[in-house]
Amino acid sequence: MSRVSRIVFGSRNSIAGTVYGTIVTMGAIAAGAAEGAGAGTLAAAVAATVLVLWIAHVYSHALAETVRLGRRIDVTELRSVARRELAIVLAAVAPVAALLLGELGVLRDVTAGWLAMGFGLAILFLQGIRYASVERLSPAGTAVAVGVNLGLGLIIVGLKAGLGH
Repeated sequence: MSRVSRIVFGSRNSIAGTVYGTIVTMGAIAAGAAEGAGAGTLAAAVAATVLVLWIAHVYSHALAETVRLGRRIDVTELRSVARRELAIVLAAVAPVAALLLGELGVLRDVTAGWLAMGFGLAILFLQGIRYASVERLSPAGTAVAVGVNLGLGLIIVGLKAGLGH
């Protein structure tokens, strides 16, 4: 898998952070759209939101590691925690890029917002496929796994559509 693909769509090792980051990203887009924010404002809000949540995850996991180990973790261990949680931030790369296209005038703001949500749905779809593949699910099981992931995303898309186009 190429580095770009891993950044945009996650990897087998980062599925939790990718799904979490995607849902947070889509939620931030929906909330910003409800407030009538433009694409550039949405991009900044999404980036800030995922960065804050990434910091919170790194901090809380570092505390947990310290307690589990019974000692303060060292810089190498902290970097490992930060790297493990980086998928939360990376999940926002494609949606934020779409929003920036709106800010730059390449796309209309509304189109950029929907493209960002489409990236989110695509990421959730791929993570459902990834999970089903690892679990060796039947076609019906795969459909359920993908459906659950997409269902979460579609709820957020519905909120965006209902609250602010």
